[in-house]
Amino acid sequence: MGKTTQTEAIAPSCDSLTVMFDGACPLCRREVAVYRGLRPLQTLHWLDVSAESTPFVNSLDKERFMSRFHVRRADGELLSGARAFVALWLQLPGWRWLGHAASLPGATAVLEWLYLGFLRIRPRLQRLLVSIESNKHSAKH
Repeated sequence: MGKTTQTEAIAPSCDSLTVMFDGACPLCRREVAVYRGLRPLQTLHWLDVSAESTPFVNSLDKERFMSRFHVRRADGELLSGARAFVALWLQLPGWRWLGHAASLPGATAVLEWLYLGFLRIRPRLQRLLVSIESNKHSAKH
């Protein structure tokens, strides 16, 4: 019998890392686009948790996945925040050094603290980026 996790409803079991990101967030979209442009060590499965087609058990589940970055390992383990970034970075050329550095004792805890700080200002940064994109779009027309 396989290992069951809460993410099974939204991330089907696969033999690679499943990256769960908020595709409605302009910051997240840009960062994921950078990652997707690289050739990872293993195939990565990308799941936009903001998409209407992404099934959730309940609205609290969706809110949880939209509020933080998550990955699901091939063994079913769910990681979030800094631990999720480290797992992803270890699969990406040009980012592996950061994944290895973040794996040093205490480093992931520091990254998590920084990530929590980022999450506090993320809504303001999103609004700013949307405003900048909107102004660029208006200037073109």
